[in-house]
Amino acid sequence: MNKITILGIGDEGPTGLTQFCREKLNAAEIVIAAPSTLAQLDSINAQTIPLRNDLDEIVALIKSLRDKRIVMLSLGDPLFFGTTRYLCDEIGKDEFDIIPHVSMMQLAFARIRESWDEALLSDLSSRTPEQLFDKIRFAEKVGLFTSSEHSPSKVAKMLIDQRADYFRAFVCEDIASPKERITECSLSDLCEMEFESLNVLILIRSDERPESPAGDPGLRLFGNADEFFLQSQPKRGLLTPAEVRCMALGNLGLQSDSIVWDVGAGSGSLAIEAARLCDKGHVYAIEMDSDDYKLLQSNSDRFQMTNVTPVLGEAPTAWNQLPHPDAIFIGGTGRSVGEIAFQAFDELKENGRIVIHVAGMTRANDLFYGFHKNGYQPEILMLNLARGHLQFDSLRFDAVNPSFLLSCMKSAK
Repeated sequence: MNKITILGIGDEGPTGLTQFCREKLNAAEIVIAAPSTLAQLDSINAQTIPLRNDLDEIVALIKSLRDKRIVMLSLGDPLFFGTTRYLCDEIGKDEFDIIPHVSMMQLAFARIRESWDEALLSDLSSRTPEQLFDKIRFAEKVGLFTSSEHSPSKVAKMLIDQRADYFRAFVCEDIASPKERITECSLSDLCEMEFESLNVLILIRSDERPESPAGDPGLRLFGNADEFFLQSQPKRGLLTPAEVRCMALGNLGLQSDSIVWDVGAGSGSLAIEAARLCDKGHVYAIEMDSDDYKLLQSNSDRFQMTNVTPVLGEAPTAWNQLPHPDAIFIGGTGRSVGEIAFQAFDELKENGRIVIHVAGMTRANDLFYGFHKNGYQPEILMLNLARGHLQFDSLRFDAVNPSFLLSCMKSAK
């Protein structure tokens, strides 16, 4: 049985195809494509079928024509925010040959002479601007495939309404076609503009840092999105995830006047949220990496936390002059996390609690056994989390790396 060929094509039509791709197209018995793409196919002997928006209908159509040589045309790279991923899931990857063209997103960034390797990229036909807002507001660069429902002007209005008005906007219309147009403007100007339906919206941050989140209407007391916190780019994603933070803060048993140590504080996400809960207490955020220490300071300033003290230094020396804590949080992947945990536990006040977040089973086992051997009653959780999002018309989940959360109270033996 012939494989189904999904062929990437540009807005310029068949003239932009390689000889190999043109031969694939000419050999087809069935060609499925958007009506605008089919209109560009002058001399083709195959039966043509307009592509519709109903994904289940597309799947049923392809299955009914499996004895034919099928070529499906898709703008740009078929696996880059296209329907191809859904088709592969429903029909099976082995049933397809996929030949990409240059993505419209890639061309758009090239037109404005900006790199796109670190940009936030998304498609507004499957996700709304509101769903993406927390990621957009902290991104340096953003590339969006817009839609008739979520136009560039609607995105601009949303960003301005949420006080994220620090982007320069570029709208790239009908890329690689004779009608190609690139518009550069401010978000306020963009609100009043209209564009052709086929466009890419690129946002470039005009300020080096995002706005202060202290007065943000979406700010929570704790459990804020990871993107709320400044992070060092090479190590981005290493801060304690929001869901883990919530469970860790709950297990710390914090009171309004608690003294807290955050050992290996990184950029300070947990220290800051602990301080928000302990408004009459104080948090000492201990960090040995000078770059993370600076980020810790910046995040504390941005959240306007006066009861967080960043401490630059290596444990245990760094805590020698600090007041004894009511609660200690330790996070990290270093080999010495176990040794540091037991040393820190000795500094706890009676009935204080320690919470340790580790990624590896071996360290989790050593910590649990160590506390138990010393006569305490540790508790441990294995955390398997997944964050849901819409992909086309289906709910999908992206897994967060599994990890372990150990907690123990320093009660009298």
